[in-house]
Formats: sequence, C-alpha cells, structure tokens
Amino acid sequence: FAYSVKVADAAPTSRSEMAEFWFALGLTIFAGLATGVGSMIAFFAKRTNYRFLALATGFSGGVMLYVSFVEILFKGSEFLSEHYGEVRGQWINTISFFAGIALIGIIDQLIPAEENPHEAHTEAETAPLHNPDAPVPPSAPTMSGHERKLMRLGLLTALAIGIHNFPEGMVTFLAALHDPTLGIAIAIAIALHNIPEGISVSVPIFYATGSRKKAFLYSCLSGMAEPAGA
Repeated sequence: FAYSVKVADAAPTSRSEMAEFWFALGLTIFAGLATGVGSMIAFFAKRTNYRFLALATGFSGGVMLYVSFVEILFKGSEFLSEHYGEVRGQWINTISFFAGIALIGIIDQLIPAEENPHEAHTEAETAPLHNPDAPVPPSAPTMSGHERKLMRLGLLTALAIGIHNFPEGMVTFLAALHDPTLGIAIAIAIALHNIPEGISVSVPIFYATGSRKKAFLYSCLSGMAEPAGA
C-alpha cells in the first residue's frame, strides 16, 4: 500500500519513465491474456492434459510463494516502517498479510465449486466444449433448466474472476515498475496460473450460456481485469 502511494505520487514524465510504464502494463496484459490461451486449449485439445495443468499450477504456486515471502513481504515491511514507524509498520504488514489469506479463504468458501475458477473440472465436464456430440454430464449446471439460475451462474462466475484477477494485475504492474526482473517473474507465474484458470472458467460459462463463442469471449475478457487493476 505504501509503495502504491509512493508510485501514484510520482507521475511518469520522462521517456524512460514512460517506457517503464508501458513495459509494466505490457507484462500485465500478457499475464491476463493467458486466460484466453487456457480457453483455447479447452476448446481445441482433444483431451485435457492434467499433467501439464498440474505442472503449470505447481510451478506458478512455487514462484508466487517465493516472491511473496522473499520479496513482497520484506519490501512491504520496509515501506510501511518508513511511513508508520518500525513497530507499527511491522504490525500493519503482518496483519495485512494474514488478512489477505483470510479474505481469499472467505471468497473461496462463498463461491460454489462449480463457479470457482480454481476448481478443476472432470474430463466429462470439459468434453462438450471441444466435442459437440459429447454427452452433457449429470453434474452440469444446465440440469436446473431455469434461465434465471443460469444467468446468476454466469454473472457470479464473471464477478469471481474479476475479483480474483484485479489484484493480480495491480501486483504485477507495481512490481514491474519497482523491479522489472521481479515483474517478469511474477507475470510468468500468473500467466501459467491463468492457463488452467481459463479452462476452468470456460466450463461454467459454457453451461450457463450454451454458447462456445461466449465462453471463449468471456474467458478472454476475464483476463482483462488484470490490466484494469494495473
């Protein structure tokens, strides 16, 4: 937070600063567009490669854990201590860290599994995306048959994705402004994380709208919440 205020107070004026600005924004857009890549895999791959998804998610999680504990946590403590004093800054940093964990936990609990982009979907659920002749599994949300419920499903899915991607874009952008090397690492980790997310996002939107085009379009647009956060 302290660093974001510091960045906001210093508007880019020189060419080098503008170049840094566009580089950081470009990294954020790159990470966001990876959601569309995942959606393309869902529509064109004959089978879902869960080994690749597991490796991508695991690598992304490892990078983000490293960055969080080795880079962001200490940088946050440094900036907050400068602004609020040593003791108070440390307390704010620690409380904010665990408050963030609690907030994500609450969001995951409130969003049903079929609407949560972090929940993996079975082979039977993803099959109708790339094969129109594949049978719709009994677990698909279309079994309700109520248009209002399907619309609610689509809207909640879009909201969940936006809430999730917005802070990712903010973190990627600010990190890249402060340290381009760190920004690249975070952007790659988030991009890898967004590929399986794009697949998971396509499933509920497809069942909510019945349209493959809308599922692909909304999956791509969901990633744009990241440059919006930037």
